[in-house]
Amino acid sequence: MELSDYLPIALMTLLGIGFAVASILVSKLLAPSNPTPEKLAPYECGIVPLQDPVERFPVKFYLVAMLFVIFDVEIIFLFVWAVSYKEFGWAGLGAVVVFMLMLIETLAYVWKRGALEWNVARRQRYRRIVAEGHLEEAA
Repeated sequence: MELSDYLPIALMTLLGIGFAVASILVSKLLAPSNPTPEKLAPYECGIVPLQDPVERFPVKFYLVAMLFVIFDVEIIFLFVWAVSYKEFGWAGLGAVVVFMLMLIETLAYVWKRGALEWNVARRQRYRRIVAEGHLEEAA
């Protein structure tokens, strides 16, 4: 392949970037800007909030989401390998075994650390803290 074969890809990339930049600039120039207190107030699902949220969104949800993405990408790699496993041969099988061992080790580590446990009071590393809290309350 020659460098001229990549010209259509470069042209489409530049065209896409140019369209995105032009769209942002045109919307900034043409959009009306008259903020009012009603427009600046938080609004969700047709319900006006009467109070601030009681607590912040737990980090636990983000951790589970990242784990889901990691193991979802694993399935994508395994699907590609399974479709063409004959072409990869023994080297491909070895690479997939190493890949799977690393992912199983990651899952075991995450499981051991309690990242998949939703009940905080039952987590091993919090049992001592919860037990001490009950002893202080009882005294």
